Amino acid sequence: MSIRHGLLALLERGPRYGSQLRTEFESRTGATWPLNVGQVYTTLARLERDGLVAPGGEDEAGHTLYAITDAGRTELRSWYGRPVDRTNPPRDELAIKLAMAVGAHGVDIRAVIQSQRHATVQAMQDYTRLKAQALTAIESGKSRERDDLAWLLVLEQLIFQTEAEARWLDHSETRLVRLAALTGEPRTAADTAGPATAPATAPHTTRPAARTPRG
Repeated sequence: MSIRHGLLALLERGPRYGSQLRTEFESRTGATWPLNVGQVYTTLARLERDGLVAPGGEDEAGHTLYAITDAGRTELRSWYGRPVDRTNPPRDELAIKLAMAVGAHGVDIRAVIQSQRHATVQAMQDYTRLKAQALTAIESGKSRERDDLAWLLVLEQLIFQTEAEARWLDHSETRLVRLAALTGEPRTAADTAGPATAPATAPHTTRPAARTPRG
């Protein structure tokens, strides 16, 4: 996640101070990637060092404002225009867990997969319910439409991610069954249990507390 470019995008809309940037960043992304004020000011210091932002005076409350520079606008346009680099994919805890579970003594990898599948389906239901809420807010015209649309795009990306994860878990389980058949390994109780079933209804969770009213 590029915090620096996210802050540049917010600063392009006008000068802002640190905690204001934090609030707007989380409002735009639904607190999917929460920030703390320390992260924001550390990033602003680096952006200033690189000539991408500059101090922009103070507001009436004495907050130090930051403004994007011409170099910052050029960098932001370049970021929007170039694809996200996939040559060094981020570490995925689930993939690492299953890789380490293969052949690990005393670990039932099928049980690990089924437990994760249940959690993945539950997360998918949560995201789908939040998506419906975001759509309702947009269609009602009673919300900050720009922020709700941005949050909707984030939610839909999370839904696609969890759908892909569920398919990969099914594939991994099938792969293990086939390998077990080839090697003649004994079947476990999990082999006959079938896929974990999804909860009948989505759990009663609420949207992350990112939608903090602006002060």
